[in-house]
Amino acid sequence: MSDIVVIGGGIAGLSAAARLSEHFSVTVLEREQATGYHASGRSAAMFEQNYGLPSTVALNKASAQYHREANGGYLSPRGLMIIAAREDAEAFDDDVVTMGIERISKDRAVELVPILDPAKFTFAGYHEAGYDIDTDRLMQDFIRQIRRNGGAIVTKAEVTAITRQTDGWQVVAGGQTYDAAKLVNAAGAWADTVAQAAGIAPIGITPRRRSMARIPAPEDRDLRDWPMFFGVGESWYAKPDAGALLVSPADEDVVAPQDAWADDMVLAEGLARYEGMVRTPVTRLLASWAGLRSFAPDKALVLGPDPDEPDFIWCAGQGGYGFQTAPAASQLLADLVRGVTPALPHDLVAQLLPDRLRT
Repeated sequence: MSDIVVIGGGIAGLSAAARLSEHFSVTVLEREQATGYHASGRSAAMFEQNYGLPSTVALNKASAQYHREANGGYLSPRGLMIIAAREDAEAFDDDVVTMGIERISKDRAVELVPILDPAKFTFAGYHEAGYDIDTDRLMQDFIRQIRRNGGAIVTKAEVTAITRQTDGWQVVAGGQTYDAAKLVNAAGAWADTVAQAAGIAPIGITPRRRSMARIPAPEDRDLRDWPMFFGVGESWYAKPDAGALLVSPADEDVVAPQDAWADDMVLAEGLARYEGMVRTPVTRLLASWAGLRSFAPDKALVLGPDPDEPDFIWCAGQGGYGFQTAPAASQLLADLVRGVTPALPHDLVAQLLPDRLRT
C-alpha cells in the first residue's frame, strides 16, 4: 500500500509526485505507454513570467528561481515579440501592459524576425525575458527524484475503477489493484472523469484543443536567435524549433477528453493569420498535431484537497501553464497535503483551492 497514488504522468502529476515523494511513499499511474504523452508532450515549452491570469503569473514568478537554478537550470534565452496591425492598436496597448513588454520600432522587429513584412504591421513590442524550457529534462529529473525516493511510476495503467475504503482508496488500473491513503487527481483532460469514478463531484474541467504546424525554416534562414512571436491578443504564434518553425492558430475549441489531432480548417486559418504578417508564404508542412489545454471554469489552476473529501487531492486545470508553474504549484500541493503553511501568500492560495468552485 502506498501513502499516495497519483493519477496522471504528465508534468503536473510528475512534479507533484516528486515533491510528495520526499515525505510519503508514492505511486504514479499513467494510462499511456510513456509519461508526458498528451498535453505535456505537445507543449510550446516557453517560460514567460507575465503570461496568464494573476494567480498563474504569481506561480510563474514563484517558479522562476527553480527553473533558473535547479539541477543546473532548465531555461535558455528566447525572447518574446508581439506584432499588430493599425486596427489592433487598442488590443496591442492591452498586451503591452499585461505582458510587461517594451515597444520597439518596426525596423527593430524586422531585425529580430527578418521575414516580417513591415507593410503588414504597425506596432511591435519585445520582452527579452522569455525563455525556452528544457521540458524533457525537467520531467526526467522529476522522474529521477520520484524513483530516488522509492516511488513507482507505472505506465499502461488506465484507471478502470476507484473505490473509497475505510482507510483510503483502492484503484484498479491496467489490471492491477493499488491501495493508498490519499489520491491525487492529476489526470489533465480526464480530471473530472477520474473524480466522478471516485464518487467526487466534478468541478467543470474543460479540455480545449491547441493545434500546431511545423513548417520548414522560411527562406532557409537560421532561426536559432529568433524570438517567439505572437499576433496581438494571441491570435496566432510562431516559435523556432530545431531548425524549423512551429506555427499555431492558438485555438481553444472545446473538445471531449481524447488523443487530440489538429483540425485542418482551424490550422489553415491560423497559418493564414501568420502569413498576413510575413513575406514568405507557407508552401508545405513538415508535421501537424494538437494537444489539450484543460481549464477550470475561472481558468485558474485547481490545487489541493477536495472540500468534501480531503483525501482526494486536485492537481488540475493547468491550462497550458503546466511547465511554467510546475515548481511552485507542486510545492504548494505538497504543503497542503502535509498540512504545513505554504510559502505562497494566503490570498493567492485561496484563488487556487478547489473550495472556490464549490459554491
